[in-house]
Amino acid sequence: MALVNCPSCNKRISSMAKECNHCRASVSADNESLRVISHIKRSNQLMNQSFLALTLFIGGVVAWFWGGEPAEGTRSYLAIGAFSLGFVGYLITRVQIVLHKRKKV
Repeated sequence: MALVNCPSCNKRISSMAKECNHCRASVSADNESLRVISHIKRSNQLMNQSFLALTLFIGGVVAWFWGGEPAEGTRSYLAIGAFSLGFVGYLITRVQIVLHKRKKV
């Protein structure tokens, strides 16, 4: 008996188990298809996070220059915060996407 990764949630389970203790996914002969589905779901999740971060970044830029002049006061802090958080979030998510694509399915 060995420990293997669940094809659905990727947590360690017994190789003799009929289903995962964590996510209750059936561990049967179609493990390869479950692994591919899990990989695709994670790819979609990362792409959604990337889109959200990019939207936050663009929203910060638009808030900064709304009305034709640079923002002042509270609006400037919100715009800089959204701009910075979106930029950093986008970079981190893109790195995660690259690392995820390098993984073998």
